[in-house]
Amino acid sequence: MSKITKYLNQLITGNVFDAPEILEKYSTDQSALKITPKLVAFPESTADIQKLAKFFHQLSEKNIRVPVTARGSGLDEVGADLSTGIIISTEKLNHLEEIDTRERLVRVQAGITLKELNTALKVSGLTLPVKANDNETIGSLIANCPTDNYAAKYGGIMRFIERAEIVLANGECIQTGRLGSHAISKKASEKTLEGKIYQRLSALADKNATLLEKIKNESVSAAGYSSVPYAIKKNSIDLLPLLFSSEGSLGIISEVIIHAEVLQPRSARMVATFSSLKSTINFLSNVVKEKPLELNVIDLRILRTAEESGKNLSKITRKLQSGYAVFVSFNEKSLRSNKKIRECVKYIPSTSSYIIDSAETESIIDEFENSIESYLNLPSDGERIPLASNFYLPANNLVNFLKDLAELEPKLRMDLPIFGSFATSNYSIRPKFKTTDPKFEQRFAAFLQAMDIIIRRQEGSIAGGTPEGRVKALVTNKFMSQEEKALYKEIKAAFDPNNIMNPDVKLGADNTFTLKHLKTTKTPRIML
Repeated sequence: MSKITKYLNQLITGNVFDAPEILEKYSTDQSALKITPKLVAFPESTADIQKLAKFFHQLSEKNIRVPVTARGSGLDEVGADLSTGIIISTEKLNHLEEIDTRERLVRVQAGITLKELNTALKVSGLTLPVKANDNETIGSLIANCPTDNYAAKYGGIMRFIERAEIVLANGECIQTGRLGSHAISKKASEKTLEGKIYQRLSALADKNATLLEKIKNESVSAAGYSSVPYAIKKNSIDLLPLLFSSEGSLGIISEVIIHAEVLQPRSARMVATFSSLKSTINFLSNVVKEKPLELNVIDLRILRTAEESGKNLSKITRKLQSGYAVFVSFNEKSLRSNKKIRECVKYIPSTSSYIIDSAETESIIDEFENSIESYLNLPSDGERIPLASNFYLPANNLVNFLKDLAELEPKLRMDLPIFGSFATSNYSIRPKFKTTDPKFEQRFAAFLQAMDIIIRRQEGSIAGGTPEGRVKALVTNKFMSQEEKALYKEIKAAFDPNNIMNPDVKLGADNTFTLKHLKTTKTPRIML
């Protein structure tokens, strides 16, 4: 154990480790990268996080810069959970502190998982309606801000966070909230990092009014700090929006106040299969008008692969070799949901088949919902690496994109079946890679670049559904405008003047470093 590790263990209530077996465990996330940290810390309070941040800030003041990375459950797919310095895990910060059932407000620590939170809320007839991995922490949901499959109806995690407690780069602990011009002036006059942040953001607002409006109206990407127009408004500032998609690069979220929703009835579900793209698009375009909870489309090749793992999907695929399956669900009152399902059936041509949820078909639809997990975890001779996961694609451009995709398959010599949400315009493509292949790095880069080209050609964004991290930054940083980069760099510098908070993600990602740290061993995938 090093002297620094011993000192930090004396400094905080929690624990700090440098044992090789622990560092190895925290050297991977769900991305294609492997980066071994020097230390892993398990704070047990906000005060612990403050002490750790202050210590490494003081080191940085002496030009000894150790990267500080916050980590929840390690489910990030773009390498943002990894660090060459210290990982601060929020695993032990998993308590529900308060709940106000009348106002539907709940205060939680950032390390509580979605499953833990919704299990506790269910007792009070409440829920956080976000469709994500049960093991995802609330802090990670904010830092990654994924466009989940319920977002078309509920708005995503951003809509439900009222306030957050953040530990800044120098150890200061602050509370978010919208401040008017008088309160901003008062904050800016304080000799604190928080005061300097408000001072610099106020200056940015005046200098970049046109750019902020452009980002608000035109940006479809979560790269950089594209939520800044929602943070900086005329004569007011709220730091909270900047935390969404920030990937821990502006501070460490320690506590959150969430506005919960009333728990809705069990969803009414149906699955329809189509042999042609035209009939699939026609169905999707009509059903989306009914405002479903979920409206997901899956290439039938994914279901065929899932069947190889033992999934019994024959009643859904109906021996179709190609085409698409569409999953629809509604979670309104039973009679209304069932009426909407019947409306959906009207848009299914006689050449297609469908299954509606019932006591007899429940298990079939359950298996269908688990088919993507089977698909992602099945390969024994490779790994379905998340390079083009959660990208945004406008609904009107889906057909042209799929044509481009079909042309790309033989060029890359890869099967590229698509799955995702038509309701949110958020999709994923997960081809199989052999990480032990000597040409893995080359194929990795070629696929990512090719996908970015055809996504941008159709006015989408490869970082539209989740931020760029280290992996997607390989392509997003190339095409971001210089004025946008300059704005985002100023925001980063305001929060983190010594550049120690997850400095190697987003605009700080280095292509050579990322490609050098591609892992060459298989890591089990974890899916929803």
